[in-house]
Amino acid sequence: MRRLMLLRHAKSNWPTGMADRERPLATRGREAAPVMGRYLAEELLLPDLALISPARRTLETWDLVKAMLPEKPPSHVEPRIYEAKTERLLHTAQEVDPGVRTLLMVGHNPGFEELAAMLTGHGDRYASARMSQKYPTCGLAVLDFAIEDWRDLSPRGGRLDRFVTPASLGEGPDE
Repeated sequence: MRRLMLLRHAKSNWPTGMADRERPLATRGREAAPVMGRYLAEELLLPDLALISPARRTLETWDLVKAMLPEKPPSHVEPRIYEAKTERLLHTAQEVDPGVRTLLMVGHNPGFEELAAMLTGHGDRYASARMSQKYPTCGLAVLDFAIEDWRDLSPRGGRLDRFVTPASLGEGPDE
């Protein structure tokens, strides 16, 4: 089995004149990211590896999430995740070492929403319905695959275990 967790970055600011890649988290984002980190820890959704987009908002999200985890997993800044289309995200995951059983990717929409939809073959229908309506900031899709190697990751090959947002945890509105 392999588990892929796709965490969209927390809510960010849009300062005038700032490059997209340099946008920081907004106050709401700085509050939501630790909530998701606590959720990961409480549910024992602990990654063996985290691949993080190089955008400031994803790095800040990961730092706040990671601070809540009991053990700090190895992480790698992966430039291919930034502004990535679905196929590039899929190929990035397929290249992960087979020794990694649980992979967390922290990145952006629309790529994460589209990748989660593409990989979901079946699973929790309520989670699927929520995910198809909106994949808000700090949204987390957890997909399980009956495969032994990430190279075998394929469209419709996953089971959506859950889709969680700060609002579904009672921590404010989804954005």
